[in-house]
Amino acid sequence: MNDCPARPAPELFTWEFATDPYPAYAWLREHSPVHRTTLPSGVEAWLVTRYADARQALADSRLFKNPAHHAGTANAKGKTGIPGERKAELMTHLLNIDPPDHTRLRRLVTKAFTPRRVAAFAPRVQELTDRLIDGFADRGEADLIHEFAFPLPIYAICDLLGVPREDQDDFRDWAGMMIRHGGGPRGGVARSVKKMRGYLAELIHRKRENPGDDLISDLIRASDHGEHLTENEAAAMAFILLFAGFETTVNLIGNGIHALLREPEQRERLQRSLAEGGTELLETGIEELLRYDGPVELATWRYATVPLTLGGQDIAAGDPVLVVLAAADRDPARFPEPDVLDLARSDNQHLGYGHGIHYCLGAPLARLEGRTALATLLTRLPDLRLAVGTADLRWRGGLIMRGLRTLPVEFGAPGRTEESDAPSTL
Repeated sequence: MNDCPARPAPELFTWEFATDPYPAYAWLREHSPVHRTTLPSGVEAWLVTRYADARQALADSRLFKNPAHHAGTANAKGKTGIPGERKAELMTHLLNIDPPDHTRLRRLVTKAFTPRRVAAFAPRVQELTDRLIDGFADRGEADLIHEFAFPLPIYAICDLLGVPREDQDDFRDWAGMMIRHGGGPRGGVARSVKKMRGYLAELIHRKRENPGDDLISDLIRASDHGEHLTENEAAAMAFILLFAGFETTVNLIGNGIHALLREPEQRERLQRSLAEGGTELLETGIEELLRYDGPVELATWRYATVPLTLGGQDIAAGDPVLVVLAAADRDPARFPEPDVLDLARSDNQHLGYGHGIHYCLGAPLARLEGRTALATLLTRLPDLRLAVGTADLRWRGGLIMRGLRTLPVEFGAPGRTEESDAPSTL
């Protein structure tokens, strides 16, 4: 066991903490690196904050993802995971299952979610990016969350999944409710999940009858030694690809722009590199933004299946364990000057998209969208600046993700792209 900390731990999960959690995480890394706490939901869990411990936990086969291993009460079990997924019968996705089912389903999805598909999608991501910027470029001001960082990955993942264009605004509304968390009407997240589940079931049925060149059709066609995805598995998989595939990218773009606006020397360095036609700084820069203020603050839930010791702490079977990626990625034992943003940082083996068998399948798509969004925005709006003080920005509440509610900016109005006179068909 660790020695008792010299003073009480900092208060966690307040609005002040949400604005800047990094000082509290630094204290935990030093004094209580595997820390037992009561979450806002009332569930007790262990927080893992050091890089070495986090990397071990993410790949530890004794830590399972299936909530059935949670030793808490039925009420406590209902407070883990994505709100509404249990009632909507969307539990059988990659974030909630373990081998051998996880191995089977991930292999099936990997067959559909190929690098070739992502690479071929780059022109569509560029088109979406330009059209969204066209929508506000002449105004000289915008909210880059609601007008840019949010709609870009929603429309992109809908296209990949095969959601018809005429239905994509419904998905945008449902997704907007899901990322508001406590900011929307009571029960709104669960209702949105239920509506999405009903739509996905109908869409899967239509695509079984008339498959296309899209991810849901590929999931239906995919097989592994004669084993096909069940309808529930296909719906849950489409749901989690949508959910994980948009919110992480919203936050990658939003947090990344915010960090660059607060560090003008780094932003200008990147702009010079882009103006010279270079891509290396953009490539390393995306990785650094993922490390510095990444989109996923805590990895999704894990549960000890046997008693184990992690970071000097004894963890009982059934205890929930949450790996704090945001804390691990600023561990000075792994990253020199971890609180400094350095877009050219080398040896940047961050944990922003996890580690081990649950490493994020959609990471290549998120990186593509992040690179395209940042490069296009900084090139087309070179004098981009915050329209409010940093203290006036508000971060969304929530346990797993880290992202801004809004990001008001100002800029000179450079005019629209040559193709912008064409009707928008997002």
